[in-house]
Amino acid sequence: MDFHLEQRLEFIRDYVKMAGVAGVVIGISGGKDSAVTTALCVKALGADKVLGVSMPCSSNPADVEHAKMVAEAFGVELFVVELKDSYEQMKKSISSQVDFELRDIALANIKPRLRMITLYTLAQTKNYLVVGTDNLSEMVMGYFTKWGDGAYDINPLSDLTVKEVLEFGKELGVPKVILTKAPSAGLWEGQTDEKEMGVTYNEIEEYIKTGKTNARAQEIIEAANTRTQHKREMPYFFRAK
Repeated sequence: MDFHLEQRLEFIRDYVKMAGVAGVVIGISGGKDSAVTTALCVKALGADKVLGVSMPCSSNPADVEHAKMVAEAFGVELFVVELKDSYEQMKKSISSQVDFELRDIALANIKPRLRMITLYTLAQTKNYLVVGTDNLSEMVMGYFTKWGDGAYDINPLSDLTVKEVLEFGKELGVPKVILTKAPSAGLWEGQTDEKEMGVTYNEIEEYIKTGKTNARAQEIIEAANTRTQHKREMPYFFRAK
């Protein structure tokens, strides 16, 4: 399968050069997407210009170990920034100052937004770009947090489905355990992508490739895509006529 490797590497190099920055920072979750992104950035820039950050927040301890495994496999420096206390404090602070109950999903999404704050703080300090890791399957579904994991400067995986990311990961030498684990955003214990979306990545893949899948899944996919269109667009700006 042709993954346009050289074009992707050139894409990363070009944006780093154009932005006049010294390197890139990646949130390494311990999952396939961030692992493949790490491999690509190392190939494009060299390991010394790639900074990895693991940001557990009441997360599965295995995720941090897998993040360390990815960093070691590709020779990048990894910092572990624990966000549990920040998350609990923010949740408490917001909840105590409004007179209505906050939705569980809104509270859960504080986690990826805290992670993005962390990445941009480190990136600005080191004069780096933040590299995103969302794949095409997630983008079609809108399965990312606006201004959380959906916020970044460049994204080298945006045209690849989950199946393609997994195949690419094999070619790039991503550890097998990373590629075989169930995809999860890590928002709560036992959470998996497919369970939360209500469709499988195979059904999403079929829809992307052919424009159709089974009726139940297609209805879910099309409704999710319409509902989350705002996530894939820049903010609208008023202009007087």
